[in-house]
Amino acid sequence: MSSPSVGDPDFRPVVVIPVYNHEHAIGIMVAGVRAQNIACVLVDDGSEAGCARALDALATAHPGEVFLVRLTENQGKGGAVMAGFREAARRGYTHVLQIDADGQHDPADIGGFLAEARAHPAAIVCGCPIYDASVPKGRLYGRYATHIWIWINTLSFDIRDSMCGFRVYPLAPVIALIDSVAIGRRMDFDCEILVRLHWRGVRVRNRPTRVTYPLDGVSHFDVWRDNVRISRMHAKLFFGMLWRSPRLLWRKATGA
Repeated sequence: MSSPSVGDPDFRPVVVIPVYNHEHAIGIMVAGVRAQNIACVLVDDGSEAGCARALDALATAHPGEVFLVRLTENQGKGGAVMAGFREAARRGYTHVLQIDADGQHDPADIGGFLAEARAHPAAIVCGCPIYDASVPKGRLYGRYATHIWIWINTLSFDIRDSMCGFRVYPLAPVIALIDSVAIGRRMDFDCEILVRLHWRGVRVRNRPTRVTYPLDGVSHFDVWRDNVRISRMHAKLFFGMLWRSPRLLWRKATGA
């Protein structure tokens, strides 16, 4: 399999998939990624033995195309994705396409995301979910409170959906950010990193994508703990927005 980045040193994308006990879905996800002619980094976030064996088998079966990073203790989604960022940078990739392990996202959309990222290499390409009937209504309606907070904390509507884990990042500003700021390491990660990159002037491109809930029925969202984390994150970002607000408003007014 050849990489879609061959011949383009300024755009070398790789897929990063954080994995925590998704042994029943991850094989299908990896097959979908490989069908799009792109390598992937699997980050084993302290999974149990059955999932760890499945990941070992995938990496062994696809040398040079599927890379495995193993975290000995569970770090949370954000911790796993950031480990994937660092591995991608170490291997010389310029962009990371993040996709979830549980089958929510359609790998057939990868090509469109990468085409948009190639056309706008300095921007984040952020998924905007198109749900089918499988979406839990509580999760669907609960997202709107977060959307409102993100719009407040960026003083813009640039980020249409901050919770979708299907997106393409330019690695250089991401590595600079995570090297200098402590980002939430669990379910608060997806929202916080987008806001902080937006504060730093990284543009956001919003792209529709189909979302289905999920192939193996495994969800690691803890309703109590993760909602508390997300609420704390919004409060922290709000106070961060206040002292940045003159610059954010100036940027909005001038289009800078």
